[in-house]
Amino acid sequence: MRHIIFGGDGFVGRHLAPKLLAEGEEVIVADIVRSELAHYRTAHFVHCDVTDPSAVAAVGIKSDDMVYNVSAKMLSPLQVRAKRHDFFWPVNVHGTQHIIQAMDKAGAARFVHYTTDMVYGHTYTYPQTEDHPAVPLGEYGLSKLKTEEMAAEWRERGMRISLFRPRLIIGPGRLGILEKLFKLIDWNLPVPMIGSGKNPYQFISVFDCAEAARAAWKAGVPNEAYNLGSLNPPPVRKLLGDLVRHAGSKSILLPTPAWAVKRTLDLFDLINMPIMDPEQYLIADEMCILDVSKAKRDLGWVPQYRDEDMLIAAYDEYRAKKSGQALAASHVPAE
Repeated sequence: MRHIIFGGDGFVGRHLAPKLLAEGEEVIVADIVRSELAHYRTAHFVHCDVTDPSAVAAVGIKSDDMVYNVSAKMLSPLQVRAKRHDFFWPVNVHGTQHIIQAMDKAGAARFVHYTTDMVYGHTYTYPQTEDHPAVPLGEYGLSKLKTEEMAAEWRERGMRISLFRPRLIIGPGRLGILEKLFKLIDWNLPVPMIGSGKNPYQFISVFDCAEAARAAWKAGVPNEAYNLGSLNPPPVRKLLGDLVRHAGSKSILLPTPAWAVKRTLDLFDLINMPIMDPEQYLIADEMCILDVSKAKRDLGWVPQYRDEDMLIAAYDEYRAKKSGQALAASHVPAE
């Protein structure tokens, strides 16, 4: 069977492709860049910009192909408010539409697509199951919700579409917003927390994300949405405290009144000098914990990596990069 991974040279795709190759499957990576990755000795690469429908059509999807979409614009780098719609929608919404339309034309019916837990917005029920209200707080979450609505329409036309909603993805090669945190710790500066730090914070490993996609294929691509997150996430205070101790830093954790910090960040966002994206800070002190039991029941998928280990590995990668070294891919450092 052929497996086509749109955005497959990116963060999740570069771990999914080797998994599928190890199963003896034929893998086609469709992306705008081609990195020097070992699996390209076996996988086939096709240059493709998902915002261009003719480029997507040129990939040559066939009726019995298994198709994955891990292409996306993320919250990093930060965008000012006026540019967010035009930043997220061409890839996240229109790109997904182009892939599904090309599948429909070819008669392909199996699709795995990644969205985000940010489709939920504020926490209304805890923990968040897949039927939690979807009220996104910004253009990123809204763009991903639109693709979920699109998926619902195409399911009615006969497609089988599995959706994944991951928490913040951590893994080798991408630090994202964590780099700001690591700099504070390196400089022995106070590390402010939005709120008391008593609420948990949940990551998901890129390796676990890739395994979820493989598991969906093996399970026949259920027409369902699945949360992806770690098990038993620790409180923010413990998570950061363990990291500070690991780093040998003199940084202290600084609780703050969440409402005041959020209003301050709102002001910076209003004057086009964002420090964080509203979709990140508006929920920072909430109990945003995903219930991942549905994926275990349906797919046999269980996350293997602990939040504490992932964050420390990410810091170690950051330090190694600063010193000109490289960590093995077996380490787990963020989207």
